Amino acid sequence: MPTDCLFREDAYLRDCDATVVGLTDRGGIVLDRTIFYATSGGQPGDGGILTTAAGIEIPVATAVYTDPMKTEIAHVPASPAFALPAVGETLRASIGRDLRYARMRMHTALHLLSAALPYPVTGGSVGEADGRLDFDIPEAGLDKDDITTKVAAMIAADAPVSMRWISDAELEANPSLVKTMSVKPPMGTGRVRLVEIAGFDLQPCGGTHVNRTGEIGVVHVTQIEKKGKQNRRVRIAFA
Repeated sequence: MPTDCLFREDAYLRDCDATVVGLTDRGGIVLDRTIFYATSGGQPGDGGILTTAAGIEIPVATAVYTDPMKTEIAHVPASPAFALPAVGETLRASIGRDLRYARMRMHTALHLLSAALPYPVTGGSVGEADGRLDFDIPEAGLDKDDITTKVAAMIAADAPVSMRWISDAELEANPSLVKTMSVKPPMGTGRVRLVEIAGFDLQPCGGTHVNRTGEIGVVHVTQIEKKGKQNRRVRIAFA
């Protein structure tokens, strides 16, 4: 059954109560609702703790989607040695605040990077200390300091970050919203989530972000690599 993904509406949530609705063949724990982000879009799945009513803690290594439509999330225990809870059991789900918040800041910074470099994106990765985007750029000549300055200005603007939902049909009617070439936004459920950084960026994204760009902090472009005839990889990191 579909998991109620609380992180999509509030990325700052760190705990929630949930009910076990299933167990996967690989030992994953499926809950009716969760604050754990599941691996997708270049952002790693969250780790954390599931605590039973009896006080038993089950460390979670990551969270993953179980279906191509990305509607159901399984929480993967850090070790198969832990006894799995029973279907119907109520748990307390908790994630690590520092790791999640760092990824929220970095993911938002990568949106700003895509605004500073308005080229099609061919790939990307979100980390807690750094991240990168690959761009389809026919010519080189990118300057690290120039890009850093552009991103810094958008961070300093402390622009609000918001999200809203549109229908699949609305996205199909506005294909320019999609920046990524390698990973298309999930469609088929009837709606798509848009993330907007006021005045700078608007694109479909299911990741977690901060509420204002000022929360990102200082970011520098650390490396620009040539990864093919028209592919440039731009790496950024927190200062």
